[in-house]
Amino acid sequence: MNYQETINWMFNQLPMYQLQGASAYKKDLTNTHLLIAHLENPQEKIKCIHVAGTNGKGSTSHMLASILQEAGYKVGLYTSPHLKDFRERIKINGKDIPEEFVTTFINEHQRFFESNDMSFFEMTVGLAFDYFSKEKVDIAVIEVGMGGRLDATNIINPLVSVITNIGLDHVQFLGNTLEAIAFEKAGIIKPNIPVIIGEYTLNTKPVFLAKAKECASKIYFASDLISETFPSDLIGDYQMHNKKTVLQTIAVLNNQNEFKITPKNIKSGLVRVVRNTGLQGRWQQINEFPKVICDTAHNKNGLEIVLKQIQKEEFDALHIVLGVVNDKDLDELLPLFPKNAFYYFCKPNIPRGLEASILAKKAAMFDLKGEVYNSVTDAYQKAKQNAAKSDFIYIGGSTFVVSEIL
Repeated sequence: MNYQETINWMFNQLPMYQLQGASAYKKDLTNTHLLIAHLENPQEKIKCIHVAGTNGKGSTSHMLASILQEAGYKVGLYTSPHLKDFRERIKINGKDIPEEFVTTFINEHQRFFESNDMSFFEMTVGLAFDYFSKEKVDIAVIEVGMGGRLDATNIINPLVSVITNIGLDHVQFLGNTLEAIAFEKAGIIKPNIPVIIGEYTLNTKPVFLAKAKECASKIYFASDLISETFPSDLIGDYQMHNKKTVLQTIAVLNNQNEFKITPKNIKSGLVRVVRNTGLQGRWQQINEFPKVICDTAHNKNGLEIVLKQIQKEEFDALHIVLGVVNDKDLDELLPLFPKNAFYYFCKPNIPRGLEASILAKKAAMFDLKGEVYNSVTDAYQKAKQNAAKSDFIYIGGSTFVVSEIL
């Protein structure tokens, strides 16, 4: 198979949560352990930072990678989902994994994947570890896909574990309380491995403390320990919390004496995140007049912050291009959106995308008014036609909506 055939096979033949939802979720790590044994345990040959959380784990992972790159290290970065190209998930020093490596890996192991019913995510994790091991990275930043305890990435023994925050998302898998979700995220805490907590609540802090005590792991609450941060090219308001998490993580990493990261490395790394890593979709401006911002926030916690930031902007009229996936709790999300905007309802082009007409009908119950469009692109083009230069356009609701625009 060539590269495109390989990617098509990965997407179409194997379960993938982003496309299918619940049917792709596996409730144990049996397959992952089988896979890494087959690959001769590549994860044991690399040093890692493990990053979990409801929101901010992607930004945090990219910030960490950028700082480590500025310190002169060869840095692997594994994140998900991708926006445009599958290879965005697996990078070394900001460069996507080569097409040839992906194709060779899948072709070599395809029979094993098929005979053991490996999921899309499981074999992608195996691909990342295999690539980082063979390329001999100095360190890899590994982002959890979903949850933590049962995530396919949770077979590593990292130098430090990071949990950015806890919010109600993926409740059908992780539980419908903050405590239950915190328990799943805390599953990445390993014996005697320090853990950084970015943000906590009265509900989640005891869960983290209990797991850290059980594992004899030193725990750091970044929001209590870090008062000063540095500028960054990631400018969303929510990045303030992520920067504190990153700074505390770097401090712990420095204390281990395996890596040397200077204040200069930190400052330059934070202002060069996009250039060093290629991160997109975080309060990203794609047009000036009218100002157009896209953001991948897709749950209550993330959207609350982003929508508050919109209200700080100066504009005459607000246009919102909105699409969601079909497992979102609209009764929770739609009340967050402003009534003084005009909406362009659309469906992200994936099987889990919610029909735009259903979204519009539900939005009308919350006095959100607009029109339905056949595609994300059509919705955005109409918003640009309608908007004056002094207006503001926001594109969001789903990672998949943003990916179709970028």
